[in-house]
Amino acid sequence: MAGRFVRASKYRHVFGKPTKKEFCYDNLHISRNAWDTNLVKVNPEYISVNWESGGGGAFAVIPVNERGKLPDQIPLFRGHTAAVLDTDWNPFNDRIIASASDDGKVFIWEVPQDFTLYTDAEEVPSVSPVSKLPGHSRKVGHVLFNPAAESILASSSGDFTIKLWDISTGQASITLKHPEIVQSMSWSANGSMLVTTSRDKKLRVWDVRQEKPVHEYAGHEGAKNSRAVWMGEHNRIATTGFSRMSERQIGLWEPGRKDPIGGFTSLDSISGVCMPFWDDGSNCLYLAGKGDGNIRYFEYENDKFEFLSEYKSADPQRGIAFVPRRGINVHENEVMRAYKTINDTHIEPISFTVCRRAETFQSDIFPPATGLKPAMSAKEWFDGKSAVPAKIDLESVYEGNAPVEVPADYKPPAAAPAPAATPAPAPAPKKEPEPAPVPVRAPATMADQKSSISAMANKFQDDEEEEEDDDAETSSFEEISRPAPRTTAAARSPAKPQPVATAAPPAQAKPASPIKSPQASAAPPVSRAAPAPSSAPATPSSPAVEATLEHIKQLLEQQGKVISAQTEHLAAQTQMITRLSAEVETLKKRVGAGTQDQSERIRQLELELEAARS
Repeated sequence: MAGRFVRASKYRHVFGKPTKKEFCYDNLHISRNAWDTNLVKVNPEYISVNWESGGGGAFAVIPVNERGKLPDQIPLFRGHTAAVLDTDWNPFNDRIIASASDDGKVFIWEVPQDFTLYTDAEEVPSVSPVSKLPGHSRKVGHVLFNPAAESILASSSGDFTIKLWDISTGQASITLKHPEIVQSMSWSANGSMLVTTSRDKKLRVWDVRQEKPVHEYAGHEGAKNSRAVWMGEHNRIATTGFSRMSERQIGLWEPGRKDPIGGFTSLDSISGVCMPFWDDGSNCLYLAGKGDGNIRYFEYENDKFEFLSEYKSADPQRGIAFVPRRGINVHENEVMRAYKTINDTHIEPISFTVCRRAETFQSDIFPPATGLKPAMSAKEWFDGKSAVPAKIDLESVYEGNAPVEVPADYKPPAAAPAPAATPAPAPAPKKEPEPAPVPVRAPATMADQKSSISAMANKFQDDEEEEEDDDAETSSFEEISRPAPRTTAAARSPAKPQPVATAAPPAQAKPASPIKSPQASAAPPVSRAAPAPSSAPATPSSPAVEATLEHIKQLLEQQGKVISAQTEHLAAQTQMITRLSAEVETLKKRVGAGTQDQSERIRQLELELEAARS
């Protein structure tokens, strides 16, 4: 049977790891409103969740580090007169959040400094909005911050409009007239385009500053809701929806092309809406089903979605959110983290991790991530500017330093070895004098002697092979197509020393690696370099090797002495046999057919001769 071909990918062995119940966020009252949103939004500092409360709408903000069972009474963000339908965090300020409500209003909030859910006050205080953005005449179903421009917020409403707000002034300078209620919307990476799906089953791509759709296509034909997400800096859009036969589908679109690339791909026949999430760092698309507990993830390559794996859980989710890449744990090889709601009572974090050792920074799976600096101001955006925000180097985060900003178009170094990894021709090594051969007086004809010497030599050879295997050992999850060796720190950045994995960052202690071998804990990581030239001596020179060779030499000398003694003993036996044979022949000649006593004497001598020969 021919070998099965497996597609090479750094993310082929990404797996989802749930969190223990005691480290989840428990004792929540998550909203049971039937409006189709994700219910949860998250950034590296806080989680927002739509709250089930009386006397008007509210949502809760939970600090990420306050895990476990939460107090029965917590500070809520109150101000809406109807249920909160959606929230969204400002991508450039982790303390600013926008909310949309059934009361037709959009509120802007600021999380108080040192905000916590634990308070000693008799009456738990509520948080009030810092600004209100009235303008919609019906409920506001979605709010979404622009990923590139500062203070730009999009809101969609049941009045068939999408408004673009400058939250710093409270004005909506742009209004998009939509023919139907919007079901989902997503910005392009440079903040110039907006894609929407709606109840009329159309997919629209808007040039928002021109206030008109530039592309309009027939989307998924099913009656249930469809979703769309812009795939980061790619000029592609991913959609999820249903077929006429109520099968869940996924589609890949190129703006300007009327049909999905390769057509729609059927997933299954489950009735829950698929919530898509795009990770621009790993080029992976995550699909979380509303009402089931599974999360599929695909890798985008060559205009196709290649299925990687599926996280399966018996606990269904109604809402889910993914943390921005600047908030992932690079010490644990975490490439993505999700927060899902369970039973409307608690939120469970799920860590998606690459199975490999995490003793040094893994640059191939951690390209730069979008930071906290916008690419343009609100005024520049309204004036027509488009740009991608600057990024931060995650290696600086790994080392515990302040994030280092890199250009928006920065590309990480290629995985191929740098020129410094190929050593220049070195002078021929000085040839050491070979040890004089050990003289052997007689060939080793005894089987047990040969096996003893062979066993000792094999033992020494096996020890060398085990040491080489330990040096070359890789993860048990090594891909079939092994990536090129990581270059040394000196090759990648001459002025920057290679970080040592055993030293903890100054700001926080480095978490322990989930997969770590005993050899890795005993020695600092060594960067893989190109193999040594073939002219280098193959046998290592060390005190241990010299002691072993000396031991073998002494053993050979002892065996030579034993063989010499046995040879002398055999020579004596041969002489005795020769003498007995001559005596027997002499007696035979003298006696001829002699007497009975002489015959017995002859037979006795023959028996002795046979015994001596044996």
